[in-house]
Amino acid sequence: MHFELVDIQPREITFTFEPRKQSSCTIHLFNKTDKHVAFKVKTTNPKKYCVRPNTGVISSKSLCEFKITMQAQREPPPDMVCKDKFLVQSKVVPEETSDKDITSETFSKDDGEYVQENKLRVILVDPLDSPDLSPINGAQSHPPNFESSPPKCLEDLSGNEETQIPQRKPAEEEFKQENKEEPVKAKDVEIETAKDVEKVEFVDEINTMKSKLEPMKAKDVEIETAKDVENVEFVDEINTMKSKLNALELKLSEAEATISRLTQETRGSAQEKESLQRELARLRSRKGARKVQVGFPLLYVVMVALISLALGYMFHRQ
Repeated sequence: MHFELVDIQPREITFTFEPRKQSSCTIHLFNKTDKHVAFKVKTTNPKKYCVRPNTGVISSKSLCEFKITMQAQREPPPDMVCKDKFLVQSKVVPEETSDKDITSETFSKDDGEYVQENKLRVILVDPLDSPDLSPINGAQSHPPNFESSPPKCLEDLSGNEETQIPQRKPAEEEFKQENKEEPVKAKDVEIETAKDVEKVEFVDEINTMKSKLEPMKAKDVEIETAKDVENVEFVDEINTMKSKLNALELKLSEAEATISRLTQETRGSAQEKESLQRELARLRSRKGARKVQVGFPLLYVVMVALISLALGYMFHRQ
């Protein structure tokens, strides 16, 4: 019996479901062994989830984590019941193994090495019925929304920082004032603020492009993950069928042994019956022979009877 290579916490993947919003859950893996352990995460619905990272190597007695993000859904499933599942595979690997060396063949069972497999189910939670969850229990995390919260540089232009930017004086006072340093400083602040706005807009464009590219990059990984999960389920079905066939073969061999034993017992009983019948016939023949030997011949009896009559007649005359 193999012991656990990796301790997984939590054992259930909990998402706070809100329509049209993403939700994330962080899973922690602890290497309980004195060797390096590689892991791989698979799911039955790769188009719905994004796992980062989905593979990795954990050092001895070290902690690692991966984050599962559920894509935004329009509406919840019936009764908030999700049938999606995740599979976490772990296996002992050499110390020189890196994350790039991990492939689907790494967790193949053909080489006879032990592969730990843990299935995690998905639980959906309504945010109205439950408090906010911590990241380890599936806290919801959303990508930054720059539209709902304006950046700091935009707040500077809204009038909250009026004390830092001096108000421009009327033209006559400005003309009479000898020191023109304050308007120049205000102008510099306005230029810097505009540059900040451009930077924020540029950052927004970059984040938008990243959000579009990440699903495209994750699509290939998700497709491979789906294939791996299907392969694992297919292998499990084959192993189940093999175990059932082995059990049937064992029962068949037991039935054959029972039939053979009963056949031998039947033959033995027939032989015993035949021997008993022979013995009974022999005893009967002996009994008939004895009866013939004990009785008297008929001629002898007739002679004795005649002699007896003659003697009786003679005695009667006298």
